[in-house]
Amino acid sequence: MELAVKLKQLRVRSGKSLQEVADAVGASKAHIWDLERGASKNPSLGLLKGLADYYKIGVAELVGEDPTAAEEEPDLIALYRNLSELEPEDRQTIALIAERLKASRKP
Repeated sequence: MELAVKLKQLRVRSGKSLQEVADAVGASKAHIWDLERGASKNPSLGLLKGLADYYKIGVAELVGEDPTAAEEEPDLIALYRNLSELEPEDRQTIALIAERLKASRKP
């Protein structure tokens, strides 16, 4: 799940305003709003940690890199499990293939 979507979902679910979240993590309301809209794409690690702490989740789950998160697709979890059983060289090969696939789809 994209960071912007995740942040808005967490805030709405918790019933907090943009200002409440911003005050809690030491950021401006505008910056939190930009993150939720996807207009700010490179938040600092400190801000990510603050947001993760505020919502009581891990940073990996916040940024969509937690394969065990509840909203992850079952086939992606199975793929991760299969990848973790491969030798490092095989994982590097698959990573290279994934990068080439992503690059070939960019306009």
